[in-house]
Amino acid sequence: MRKASRREILRGGLAAASFAFANEGESAISLNILAQNDRGSITDVAVIKVGHFTDPRRPTGCTVILCEDGAVGGVDVRGGAPGTRETNLLDPINAVQHVHAVVLSGGSAFGLDAATGVMRYLEERNIGFDARVARVPIVPAAILFDLGVGDAKIRPDAEAGYKAAKDATSTPPAEGNVGAGAGATVGKLFGMNRAMKGGLGAASVKLSDGKTSLTVGAIVAVNAVGDVIDPNTGKVIAGARTKDGKALLGSMNAILRGEPLPPSLGGVATTIGVVATDVKLDKAQATKVAQMAHDGLARAINPIHTSSDGDTIFALATGKSSRDANVTLIGALAAEAMAQAVMRAVKAAKGIEGLPSAAEMKTGGSQ
Repeated sequence: MRKASRREILRGGLAAASFAFANEGESAISLNILAQNDRGSITDVAVIKVGHFTDPRRPTGCTVILCEDGAVGGVDVRGGAPGTRETNLLDPINAVQHVHAVVLSGGSAFGLDAATGVMRYLEERNIGFDARVARVPIVPAAILFDLGVGDAKIRPDAEAGYKAAKDATSTPPAEGNVGAGAGATVGKLFGMNRAMKGGLGAASVKLSDGKTSLTVGAIVAVNAVGDVIDPNTGKVIAGARTKDGKALLGSMNAILRGEPLPPSLGGVATTIGVVATDVKLDKAQATKVAQMAHDGLARAINPIHTSSDGDTIFALATGKSSRDANVTLIGALAAEAMAQAVMRAVKAAKGIEGLPSAAEMKTGGSQ
């Protein structure tokens, strides 16, 4: 395998090619980030399982990331309109060290109820924090707003969460119009009538020196106000459409031209996700990884972290790898995996009435 040139690395990021680093006096470390057509996923991280529930009555659902053996967790909330559960517990100064699942859900604040069903599923299997009189499953959650797509009275509940947890496996999960991404949309900066279909995506990165390895994976439900950008090219691949609805607008270019925004978007969006690694981290380190993973959102979504988004990323560390933790390395890989997962989410999405998919639009516009 040839080494990538510095120009290739800087231009294309880690995803531009498979390549090898060679540090003076050290053996080469092979790095491969899976291509768009491969099935790299957060489930490449040992012991992580993923399950979806997709409501057949309208586009909504929830996605459960299970770590039944317990994983050290962190979280970073950047959007101005978040909806979350158990995020304070993940603060490094607080006592509980491990979580047993994370829930990503549609349905706005109503969707937080899905975590209750996941708790029931885990309790039935005697999984949770040992509180002596009971085992209490620790299940943080975050939601996105998809109530504007279909009947707003239909949203994920505890039963939906239970079913998603029951269906969780270590195989690569479905992507696109499934789980928390079922009702997701993107490109809403100029109103829902010019938006496109978002979705759910996943990706992974694996490093190996021939003796030991580490894996970093990401999963994300992309429901952004902003456009989705290919960070390798700077091209918009999904987002706000032109007034006739036939082509991509390029939201940032439109802003710079002075195109007026709607007076208020309200809580119409939010991109939520999880990054996971098999190296051992403490809660402070996991929190730093969650922070760095937001850089992946910033590379692939523009604008991001707006007052109408509740963007939230959780980080999980299972500790199954024997590799020493390098938080800067893990965080950098988490950001790369997250950016790739965002692109996969919209590329896997299928259009629904009034909301075309990336595959249905004229692509190639720039930011």
